[in-house]
Amino acid sequence: MGMQEKLQELRNGFETAYIDKTNLAYKPQFISNDYKQGKKVLSSIEDELMTCDQFQISVAFITMGGITPLLQILQELEEKGIKGEILTTNYLSFSEPEALKTLNALSNITLKMYDVDKSGEGFHTKGYIFRTGEVYQIIIGSSNMTSTALTSNQEWNTRIISTEHGKMAEEIISEFDRLWNSQHTFGFDDFYENYKEEYNIVKHQRDIAGQEKIVSLEKYNLKPNSMQIAFITNLKKIIDAGKNRALLISATGTGKTYASAFAMRELGFKRVLFLVHRGQLARQTKKSYERVFEKSVSMGLVCGGYREYNADYVFATVQTLNRDEHLLQYNKNAFDCIILDEAHHVTADTYQKIMKHFEPKLWLGMTATPDKRDDNIAGKNVYELFNYQIAYEIRLQQAMEDKLLCPFHYFGITDLSIIGDDKADHDFSMLTSDERVKHIIEKSCYYGYSGDKVRGLIFCSSIKETQELSHKFNSIVNPETGKCYSTIALNGDATEQERQSAFERLAMNENEANTDNQPLDYIFSVEILNEGVDIVEVNQVIMLRPTQSPIVFIQQLGRGLRKADGKEYVVILDFIGNYCNNFMIPIALSGDRTYNKDNFRRYVMEGGRIIPGASTVHFDEVSKKRIFESIDKANFNDIPDHGSGLRRVGARLHHRRIARCNRINQRFHGKEERIVPRAHNQHRSQRRRLHKASGTKLRQRRPHVLLLGKVPHIPNHVGNLVVHHADFTHKALVGALSQICL
Repeated sequence: MGMQEKLQELRNGFETAYIDKTNLAYKPQFISNDYKQGKKVLSSIEDELMTCDQFQISVAFITMGGITPLLQILQELEEKGIKGEILTTNYLSFSEPEALKTLNALSNITLKMYDVDKSGEGFHTKGYIFRTGEVYQIIIGSSNMTSTALTSNQEWNTRIISTEHGKMAEEIISEFDRLWNSQHTFGFDDFYENYKEEYNIVKHQRDIAGQEKIVSLEKYNLKPNSMQIAFITNLKKIIDAGKNRALLISATGTGKTYASAFAMRELGFKRVLFLVHRGQLARQTKKSYERVFEKSVSMGLVCGGYREYNADYVFATVQTLNRDEHLLQYNKNAFDCIILDEAHHVTADTYQKIMKHFEPKLWLGMTATPDKRDDNIAGKNVYELFNYQIAYEIRLQQAMEDKLLCPFHYFGITDLSIIGDDKADHDFSMLTSDERVKHIIEKSCYYGYSGDKVRGLIFCSSIKETQELSHKFNSIVNPETGKCYSTIALNGDATEQERQSAFERLAMNENEANTDNQPLDYIFSVEILNEGVDIVEVNQVIMLRPTQSPIVFIQQLGRGLRKADGKEYVVILDFIGNYCNNFMIPIALSGDRTYNKDNFRRYVMEGGRIIPGASTVHFDEVSKKRIFESIDKANFNDIPDHGSGLRRVGARLHHRRIARCNRINQRFHGKEERIVPRAHNQHRSQRRRLHKASGTKLRQRRPHVLLLGKVPHIPNHVGNLVVHHADFTHKALVGALSQICL
């Protein structure tokens, strides 16, 4: 495009911005954060970086949370030789030294700091300048390079376009150059050491001041979050309706344990059994309950040598209680409520033996992953075992939207080209080769973590791989500490004590080390860390195995999603090889169960725009290509929950829809108006039986009936919905459908 054509495009752009709203590339644009509209300041900056010839940035504050989502694209720009200049300031000693050091380490970036103490002036600039040929794209407004400013805060920015001779661009570039060349601006080597010392002193002083000002009364301040309140409200309704089973479906890290504790307290249950599958979880859960109940009830353990049968609230492992010597200590009515943690395991014989022994007033199941591949087998469906009574359901996307989880930055990184599905690709020497170990360490160091040290989990394909990789890591010097990495392999043969010790060592600070226990940098594992592990300090998760299941993917990602002091975000590094199942990755991250290939391609390209909150999603170019190839080749009819098993899955989905309709009806508080799932060509007599099973009443009158078309990807015999509610909004209806059609 010649200069004259570009000038005409600019004129058209201004006309577009202020007259007729035509969608032209050169129009000025208002830039803010609203993931529901696919808008994030971060995405706009990424778009400009990907197409520019050079860039200049001037911002008051820079943090690791702000630059981490940009690290992948900045590295690509380094490889292309695209030069950048970044100017920041020591104003309020807010910018993080680690972030400045990371940026300066990129060979294509020159970093300087404007010293406000020497200049005697404040520094509040927030400008991003991108040059492509003769044209400048400039974003100016309110956004610093911090995580929330670029992703979730209420921010106002303007994107303007100008030629290099335009008055606006000339003035902005001139002002940047003035500050860049000021006598009060210093290069990295001239300011960094002093600034780092100043930052640490100020941070330390703030920490001390904070401790003096705030009287931390943990039990006084403990209160339920939004999920927990909604769960307790709905659970009361289920109990009031005479039901004796309920299921809480809640994403990892949203607070299921505290939700159950608050519920038990509010419902006034005198005797409660809390059943888990590991002794460590029993002890951990007991501590959480003690914070809620104080000393109002007695609490005891039945596991690992503890035999505190007579406590009001008993926390037991299924492995212990399953044995007759313990189970027969109780009569069938011993407990008012029995809580089954990780309830997707309750179909196992060990759980079933316990469930057949007791007859409590309420069975409460809790899980983040109720859907299993064997749901179609009689007696294996978790929803069915809890009579389709869903007290509350909050999946990953909603949990992030409600800010219940720690934000994550996901990076899909190309694994070595030799790693793939072929048997030859699984040669053990390749999986544990020095080249691959070097590749993993380089990426883990580059993308980093939030906090003072790495506390990571690494998921591998086999036990042998965990052991060999841990051995190799332990012989390599960590460039950040100058000492060899400290890691262990933890798998199914580890004792309860060994597991507990490993978790404590991973959470340990350097100053807490002693001769018996040294802090760990990483724990390598295959699958025992997938669930029931509560190490809130985890700030980096590395996946070195193919994604075989969206459920397992979310379980492993979820290990890092719990909030903790000093942890702003968690970094997820997914090393993507030549795997046939790579299409599972966008399925897991998006929560999309339409199995629409275009949706998955779009998520790979634009997932970072629409993911809630400060979380971000990134794939390098080779990873994108591998996922696209996997999507192209995928036959979704072969997925366990689709295809040849569609009819039996349809029956299961219909029962789940009944349960979800009940839950949605609770939300709208209508006693007569109900959302009712209707089967295809179903007679009224059949519908009456379904209504009876779901606890709803069939209305004789039918005003305000909306017959929806068939829901995509649902079999004919569960295809239509009947909605009886005059005030049911379109938005609510779409929300209902999204919950029903998972």
